[in-house]
Amino acid sequence: MLKEIDISVVSKYLGQQKQAADKLVYVFSYTVNICNNSPYPVQLLRRYWLVTNGDGEKVEVEGDGVIGEQPVIMPQQCFDYTSASILKTPVGTMQGHYEFELHDGNLDKAAIPVFSLAIPNSVH
Repeated sequence: MLKEIDISVVSKYLGQQKQAADKLVYVFSYTVNICNNSPYPVQLLRRYWLVTNGDGEKVEVEGDGVIGEQPVIMPQQCFDYTSASILKTPVGTMQGHYEFELHDGNLDKAAIPVFSLAIPNSVH
């Protein structure tokens, strides 16, 4: 795992939404900050998320880039983006990793630390 990439995430509860069959779901946004503390540029190629809801149900999400981009992050620079997740429960967690292409063409991963998705005041 890449040690020179710092990743932090802030989540926010956006509200409830009705889906098919009038089932309520909980909508959260999350803003990711990725900082490249290495002396070389890196390119974010792929993402992997493990989303766990309050009932313990797990969903894996993976794909190319983030928000339709595969950003190149220059040395000592950061890249921020905001996305969203929908849960069947008022609390849950997300964690995962990003896969980067390094300056020498090799691939490596950087861990995304676990963070919570929770309605305010629902977790004590």
